[in-house]
Amino acid sequence: MFLSLSQSTTKTLAFSTRSRLISTTRSRSANLQQQHEKRLQQRTFFWNLPAAAKEEVDPGVVEGTDLRIVKYPHPSLRAENTEINLDDEEIAAEIADISKQMLKVMYAADGVGLAAPQVGINQRLMVYNPTGKWLDETILLNPKIVEYSGAKDVETEGCLSFPEMDGEVERSKWVKVEAMTLKGKKIKKKFTGWEARIFQHEYDHLDGVVYIDRLGEPDKERVQPRLNELIAEFGEGG
Repeated sequence: MFLSLSQSTTKTLAFSTRSRLISTTRSRSANLQQQHEKRLQQRTFFWNLPAAAKEEVDPGVVEGTDLRIVKYPHPSLRAENTEINLDDEEIAAEIADISKQMLKVMYAADGVGLAAPQVGINQRLMVYNPTGKWLDETILLNPKIVEYSGAKDVETEGCLSFPEMDGEVERSKWVKVEAMTLKGKKIKKKFTGWEARIFQHEYDHLDGVVYIDRLGEPDKERVQPRLNELIAEFGEGG
């Protein structure tokens, strides 16, 4: 999770034709989770450290997955994201596998959340883990915010698709959410505090919104040189 001056023509990236997912052992996944939890404990809030103290991590190739984090200005970050229908058993199985892969990439990147568009999949799917403990892993399909708190706060955020930059973002202190689980169960949740902020950040990605869209003018001016570098490095294709 960690803007854009121009939008390139977007295209829907089909996940149904992706290569079969490579499974890894439970111990390997557990090690990733344990390492991630230790880093979270050492760094407290991932976003709230000064920029100079942050350790941006681009995991590159992650064992057990063919997913890669796309960088601004990749078209998938602005593309429309379609809802997921689990009626088809094959699609349901593939979404479950993709979710597991996304968690692997998130842990390898030392992140706390990841939305499907950030790995080039334009579906309404997000994963996150606010603590790094495996019991707190969250996978949500077709989430929808049904109520925002009037009270707001401001915190420093960054995004894995926008490396080496950050800025202050105002968000609601709590949100009420409706979503679907991997088993197709409809759920209603109220997220508060840190988890609410993570959710809102990833939810923005599903609407084609990125965090710098919410920056104040001073921060927008400050990050513009870095955006120009990303455009020069990754071009329109990200």
